[in-house]
Amino acid sequence: MGNYDIRNDLRYSKEDEWVRSEAKGVTIGISDYAQQQLGDVVFVELPEVGRILEKGEPLGVIESVKTVADLFAPISGEVLEANSGLGEGPEAINDDCYGEGWMLVLSVADASEVEALLDRAGYLQHIKDREDQGT
Repeated sequence: MGNYDIRNDLRYSKEDEWVRSEAKGVTIGISDYAQQQLGDVVFVELPEVGRILEKGEPLGVIESVKTVADLFAPISGEVLEANSGLGEGPEAINDDCYGEGWMLVLSVADASEVEALLDRAGYLQHIKDREDQGT
């Protein structure tokens, strides 16, 4: 398995988004594993502030030199903030996916959805299983 920075203080979706609980809601981005698989990110399309997202719903698109991929809502909630800096500097996702490369802040519609996400160990196992299957 590759060398990925998977943090203990975050929760993860099987679609490779991370979630960090904060006072204002949850901040969301893509994991180090995902950004390494994508390669150099060149474009990100994020939803408008105020949009209501349902868990599992496509919320935007990320484009890299290798591919174009959908982004999925790891939980349900309202978009409180979108990282407008990614429009001018999408490479922040590659440089600092857990910091400057964050994508959204969502309100939390159902706290149990956050708890149901994978912890570090579960996400690392999910990555290993995918790599073992060659996907």
